[in-house]
This record gives sequence, structure tokens and C-alpha cells, in this order.
Amino acid sequence: MKPLSTMKSITQSMPKSISQSIAESLFTITAPSREYDDAIEHKINQKTKPLGALGQLESLALQIARVQYSRDKTSMSHQVADVALHIAKPTLLVFAADHGIAAYGVSIAPSEVTTQMVHNFINGGAAINVFCRQVGFALEVIDCGILQPLTTDSGVVNQRLGARTQAMHLQPAMSLAQVRQGFEFAKQLVARHVDNGATIIALGEMGIGNTSAAAAVMAAVLNLDVQLCVGRGTGIDDATLLKKVTLINQAIDLHRNELTSMESILAHLGGFEIVQMTGTILAAAEKKILVVIDGFIATAAALVALKLAPQSKDYLVFAHESHEQGHKLMLQTLQATPLLSLGLRLGEGTGAALALPLIQAAANFYNQMASFDNAGVNNVV
Repeated sequence: MKPLSTMKSITQSMPKSISQSIAESLFTITAPSREYDDAIEHKINQKTKPLGALGQLESLALQIARVQYSRDKTSMSHQVADVALHIAKPTLLVFAADHGIAAYGVSIAPSEVTTQMVHNFINGGAAINVFCRQVGFALEVIDCGILQPLTTDSGVVNQRLGARTQAMHLQPAMSLAQVRQGFEFAKQLVARHVDNGATIIALGEMGIGNTSAAAAVMAAVLNLDVQLCVGRGTGIDDATLLKKVTLINQAIDLHRNELTSMESILAHLGGFEIVQMTGTILAAAEKKILVVIDGFIATAAALVALKLAPQSKDYLVFAHESHEQGHKLMLQTLQATPLLSLGLRLGEGTGAALALPLIQAAANFYNQMASFDNAGVNNVV
């Protein structure tokens, strides 16, 4: 395996104007201001605890405050100490799509299971429904391109880019026009939720074959051996794993000369849900709201988004490290420290949902925990 410090993406030598043409035409993203960092850190350090005693929750509180204060400039006429953090209308978005490669034996389940699981989401019976109800996430399901469209009264948001991607080892998964449309859908989706008051969204997904697409995207972006990126997904056996590796290698070899930008990588190797999660990350960063990243597939979307707009990084909260072998490597590459490590490999946004109480805890200690001064406790740190 190549050391992370020497990994080079396929697009590293490409001019920025080429690699970011679609994204730059749709999104204007600035990093959150660090103007208030000293005041935020002082407030955290003055809480009744030893310095750093709340560990990762302290860096998370700093991140939340930095994002909120950058977004809510009008509230910053007050002292930082007087401005409470708020996690408003948390919303978890599950992006569902089917994949052409799934017809070639890379999963234990057929593509029809994607639609069946979407119906399970609608009926409230999936793990993500259970966890969202428990922690307080509003759940919305987006049809990005499952095999069969649902009825208009299903409650699922229609953002279809097609009825599954093409088999990427035989032809491009989609067109660049579909990538653009996916980004535009995502921009509209995020704007609707922000206008409704959401200050945090989380990403989940559903789609038989989507670990193949995510692994292909990861391998292309990071110029890695496919075997380092491919995992067992839903629990495939050795023979199926070998087929999965073979077909992804075939796809990358077929399109190698076309993998000249992030959007082109998405078009040739990606999935409709990966495209729309990438666009959602960019749109949320543009609106200066937090995005909670789930597991392997959502992190592949984050990998692409951060190649397109590195300044988006401060808006991302990485929920967990999944059981997929490529996920740990992607997190290391992105220098991202996840909040949880539970061995999850379900998808759906389940890890992102479980992270919400920790995000709320970071905001709540910042808002409610006494300082040494107001508690009458000697500062011994």
C-alpha cells in the first residue's frame, strides 16, 4: 500500500478550472471564519473541568460555534460568551439509487431490494427509522434513481436522474449532464431545508451495488489499488468479492483516459446517490450549515466534495468508522476523526443518526456548563 503522504489523485495535475467546472458554476463556498476562535476556546477552557477533559466534544463544540458564528453574523454584535449554540431541525436525508453493475453479481441481493427497502423506510420499519425516532432526526428519503419510480403520494422526494446507472465496467455510469442535474437537485434540496430552519443535515444512502461505485470512485480519486478500496458490502463471499474487484478494475481501465476531473470520475464510476450526496455537501457548505457524514459511501461523496472545494471541510462532522476496509483509509486520507467506531456496515445513515446525541452534547455543554467564575470554583488548570 502506498503511504498516505505519497498518494496522488488522478486529477492532481489537472488545471483547477477543468476539475471544478460544474461545481464552481453552481456553488460559492467559503470556509467558516476563525475570527472568534480565541473567544470560543476561552469559553470552553473556562468551563468547570480540567483543560481538554471533554476530549473530542471540545473540538466539536469549537467547530459548531465556528460554523454558527460565521453564518449568524448579526448575532455576533454580542460577546461570544452570550451567544448560545443551537442545533435546529436536524434532518437526515437518505439518498436511494440503483446501479447497473449490480446485475453482474457483485452483491448478495438483487436491485429490487433497493425499492423494497425504500418502502420499508416509508413504513417506518428500518433501522434508520428506529434511530431517527429515538434521537430526534427528521427523516426524508430521496429517490435519486431506483429501478421503478414510486407513486407521487409515497412521501419520497423525486430527484430521479434515471432508472439506475449504466454498468460502469461496460460504459459510463451516467453523463456529465446527469452529474450537473444531480448537483442542481441537491442545491434545491438543501435550500428548502435551510429555509425551513435546519442548521444541520445528515447523509445516508440505500442502493444495492453502491459499495462498488464508492470503491471505484475512491480508487480513482486516490489512485489506489482497487483491492485496498473494496470490501464485502452486504456480506459477500470470497468468489463474489473477487468478481467485484475484477469488474471495478475493468471499469477503471475502460475509462482511465476520461478520469480527468472529479465530475468525470462521478460520471464514469459513480452512482446517482453519490452524485447527489456530493452536491448536498457542497450546497450545505455554501449555506454554512453542518453536514454529518455517515459511512463508506457517504465518505466517498465527501472525498469528491473536498477535492472540489477543500474549504468545505470545516462543515463536515464524520459520524463513525464503518466496517468496510476502505472507510478507515479514506478517513485517514481526509484527516478526519470519526465520533464513533461501532463496527457498523448497514448504511442508511445509521451511524450519522447515532452521532446526533454527541453533537447535541457538545452544544449543550458549551451553552449550559458553568464557568469557574460563575460557579465559584477555583480554576486549578
